[in-house]
Amino acid sequence: MSPAPKVLVVTLGTTPGWSASARELTDAFARAGAEARLVGTAPGRSVRTFMLTDYGQARAVRRTVLRTLAGWPADALVYCSITAALLWPRPGAIWLDSLAAENRPGRHGVWQRVLERRRLAGAPVVMTMADDSLQPLSSRRRPPAITVPVPVAPSGPPASQRDIDVLAYAGDPVKRRLELILEAWSRARRSAETLVVTGTGPVGAPPGVRFTGRLDPDAYRALVRRARVFVAAPRREDFGIAPLEALADGCLLVTTPSPGPYPALRLARELDPRLVSEDLAPALRIALDDPRPGYGDRAARLLQPFSRAAVERTVAERVLPRLLAR
Repeated sequence: MSPAPKVLVVTLGTTPGWSASARELTDAFARAGAEARLVGTAPGRSVRTFMLTDYGQARAVRRTVLRTLAGWPADALVYCSITAALLWPRPGAIWLDSLAAENRPGRHGVWQRVLERRRLAGAPVVMTMADDSLQPLSSRRRPPAITVPVPVAPSGPPASQRDIDVLAYAGDPVKRRLELILEAWSRARRSAETLVVTGTGPVGAPPGVRFTGRLDPDAYRALVRRARVFVAAPRREDFGIAPLEALADGCLLVTTPSPGPYPALRLARELDPRLVSEDLAPALRIALDDPRPGYGDRAARLLQPFSRAAVERTVAERVLPRLLAR
């Protein structure tokens, strides 16, 4: 019997979301029969520009990969995010949510956009979290890709009572446009209705708003299971795990039509286009007062491609064979 192939998955240690996603992908490779190992970089120091930020992170990945390969010679590498692959010491698969071509415009991505095209052309496999993650590239520069989303599943049985009217996640209040959400809620709210905001501390004391601060993942998902509506207004969304988790846990999704791959936006439009609007206030009232029958059941069906079983099947049948092909 031949030994299991060794697959090294490397990720940036910059966000909890990427770390959790990389663990899911590593587990999928392991269940596909590989000896998979995950390594991450330490959070880097804060610098002034995106160009320097990406350079520092890419250098950290390069050092981590070289150090790991010296003691653990992997058969294949997987870089989680395009930034992780920019200065690779050895070609590998790339798993990305978005491109520098989209989120590093102008001077912010002068060198990143050039290297990005080279890395995508040289990768044995390109995996995208959303079907349209490569849309910013011209068709001539767009490599073949396999869609491998972050797995999404219900976090537990539904709460006996959905006693939270509206829930919002605002880990980064600026990027999540919390002020826009609060303003819309001030117009949409009636009587004793409450908006619960997680991921950040209190911003003033708006009526009908409660802030929880940062929560551990289990406590956060427990709140999601109690919510009737989840509201989101990102400036742009690369993947957007929180809205997908909200749909998985039975919430109606109210969102702005934000730019970026943002797969939950496509699902929200298919489930009820009335709930997708730049003006969140009327959309919130529709969700609270006139929800479409069967919304939760249809959401569960639309989320089937995001299930852990579907992702693991894709990795085993399509990704790993191509990654190991000689």
